[in-house]
Parts: sequence; structure tokens; C-alpha cells
Amino acid sequence: MNKIIQLHDLGNKDFKETWDYQEQLFKQVIDLKIQNRRDNTNIETPNFFLFVEHPHVYTLGKSGDISNLLLSQHQLETKGATFYKINRGGDITYHGPGQIVGYPLLDLENFFTDIHKYLRFLEEVIILTLAEYNIIGQRSNGETGVWLDVGTPFARKICAMGVKASRWVTMHGFAFNVNSNMEYFENIVPCGIKDKAVTSLNIELGVEKIDEIEIKKRIIKHFSKLFEANFIHYNKQSLTNN
Repeated sequence: MNKIIQLHDLGNKDFKETWDYQEQLFKQVIDLKIQNRRDNTNIETPNFFLFVEHPHVYTLGKSGDISNLLLSQHQLETKGATFYKINRGGDITYHGPGQIVGYPLLDLENFFTDIHKYLRFLEEVIILTLAEYNIIGQRSNGETGVWLDVGTPFARKICAMGVKASRWVTMHGFAFNVNSNMEYFENIVPCGIKDKAVTSLNIELGVEKIDEIEIKKRIIKHFSKLFEANFIHYNKQSLTNN
């Protein structure tokens, strides 16, 4: 089993370009798995992890309700935002500056074949990261993601999650509000949940800006421990040689 994860920080990148890139990597892993089974070979499948920050964009999961987008096409354009209906689970969410988005593209057969466990591990990564800032992150029964003050009138989501998996290969992932502009969440019913709010880490800590590089380091640290994995940096050119 290959437990090496190739890490790539894409910086600020258009959502559609990043989605296409995910699909490229996803197909690469799937095709190798198919080849292994067809040819009775045992070539190791790669694992990837993409960090990215998107320009303002709203995305709707395959089972989501379009009525949870509260803007017309014209209003989207006025706000400088785009919209995509995509192939992950979950309802509608927002991505934008100040939000750390993580897309793990893992062959779970390198780790464990349990999607429920995978989602709980993703949540745990964020919960452990929040704990380093003395913030208590929690799970909310039946609602994927990481929340604060669950079970109270002040319950609010700080990290949304939505994934796709096929042949035990994952794509999409999590969106962690670190320095997010909360005004953009007012244009949707976040995750299709009408009675709960959203928040950002900088708001919870009462500061203007959190060091996002430090957050990424903590995420990778906890991800490595939970998945018992090793991260290495890679460049896009190396992918074409795999």
C-alpha cells in the first residue's frame, strides 16, 4: 500500500480549472487501478492533496436544491461570483478568498475502504486544528462538516465538506473558513440548512487575519497522523511522467 501523498498548493485558482485538474488526477488513479486488474499487475497507485483558494464561487452538489442559491445570474455577475453544479455530495456552498480548500485525491485502498470513516477523519483533521487555537470543533448528527456550539441556538458551521468516490478513489473535500468574508454566505442557504449560521476562524478569535500558511501546516500534520501518511511536494510536470 502506498501511503505517500503528493502535496500541491495551487494558490489562488479558478474553480473550474481546479475541478478539471482534479478530474485529470482522479482519472489517472482510476485508470491505473483498472490496468492493474486487467493485467494482473500491482503497480502502486498515487495519492494527491491539493490546497487552493478560489475566487468567489458557489457550487451545488449533485443532490442539492438550486433554490438554495438566492441570486440570479445577473446578481452573481454583479458580485463577481460564478456558479457551478458539480459531482460531489452535499448541497450548496461558497468558496472565496480567505477560505482554505483541501482536495484529497486518495486511493482509499492504500489506507482503508470505509467512506464513513474517511469523512469522520476529514472532520477530525479540522477539529484537531481548531483545538490548537482553543476552539472546540464538533460534529453535528446527520450534518457533515465541523461545527461550533452544537445543540445550542448559536450552532454555526466553520468547515463544509463534500466528496465524490469511485472505485475507492476520492475527490473534492473540505472548505475551512479561516479569513472568509461572511457576506457572501448571505446569498445562499449554506449546505441547505436554514436554521444554522456559518462562521470563520478569525471571527471566532476576534482578530483581523489568521496566518493561513500556519493553518495549512497544522492541517497536514493532523492529516498525516490520522491517515498514517507521509506528504511530499510535487510539481505539475511530474504528473505527466507517472
